[in-house]
Amino acid sequence: MRKSPPGIKQIAKRAGVHHSTVSRVLNPKTRSMVSEEMADRILAIAEALNYRRNPLAAGLKTQHSYTVGVVVPDLTNPVFPPVVRAVERVLAKEGYVTMLTDSDNSRDMERTILASLRSRQVDGLILATALLNDEIIAECREHKTPIVLVNRTVADESIPSVVTNDLYGIRLAVEHLLHLGHRKIAYVGGPSNTSTGRDRRQGFLAAVEEYRLKADPKLIADAPSFTIGAGRDALRLILQSKRAFTAVVAANDMLALGCYDALAEANLKCPGDISVTGYNDMPFADRFTPPLTTLHIPHEEMGAQAAQLLLRRMRDADTKAGSLHLDPALVVRGSTAKLSR
Repeated sequence: MRKSPPGIKQIAKRAGVHHSTVSRVLNPKTRSMVSEEMADRILAIAEALNYRRNPLAAGLKTQHSYTVGVVVPDLTNPVFPPVVRAVERVLAKEGYVTMLTDSDNSRDMERTILASLRSRQVDGLILATALLNDEIIAECREHKTPIVLVNRTVADESIPSVVTNDLYGIRLAVEHLLHLGHRKIAYVGGPSNTSTGRDRRQGFLAAVEEYRLKADPKLIADAPSFTIGAGRDALRLILQSKRAFTAVVAANDMLALGCYDALAEANLKCPGDISVTGYNDMPFADRFTPPLTTLHIPHEEMGAQAAQLLLRRMRDADTKAGSLHLDPALVVRGSTAKLSR
């Protein structure tokens, strides 16, 4: 017959304590109620006995599933895996399992995913899919599920979020190009219905105005999505205007890659003819041809901070957890060069 797995009473007997003490130690939320010395002793015994806590059984008593849903818009975008990995690490230490889903930039898919996650009674949600005016998030709030946003936020910032200081980041890119001698700078932006699309565009216009450069509407194109194809089409449109420019600021690295494609189609070299900057410093950006000058965002810190915010909200729904704005840092590589003409 198969041997039964060790239980809490067996651990309690070996530790010489009541089983309720073991239960407190094995639950990350109540572990602090027991002395550190005793907790370490009980955890060592549990590990020696190969004990594994059953979150489903615990959830029947506490009305918690110990699962958290994470929704990203595009898992093929290399920005998101390090963010999600950090979320998982933080939540795992507190006994939670992360359920990762991909909306594929589809609002219908996102609604289906969120309905499915709610049916599984997730204890909280981390969303990287927010729009500025997002009715889906409004629906989630009605269900009283704790929510934290990452990488994007809503217009009124009423939901706790972890984002980067996008206005500051784009300003760094513009200043870098100005120091290289560029004065005619194009801009390829992202969707205007996202905070990243809005704020990075505003950052570009503010920097251009501050340095008394003319913001030529023909040199500005907003892509409908943060994808390579959308970036290629946006820069094609700018090139078709026949307006002269020597550099382009792209609102993210995927759009910048699309700019590479459009320049190659037009027999223009980067950075010999046109310098290009990106945003996010996604993994392998240093392996592009040429390596991409971009704004580095702290991917893992974003994920870890989002997870910590969610933990606080799951423990206390009324907690005043606000938004965090993390500063990006300029990383100069081979896609930008001094103006040679």
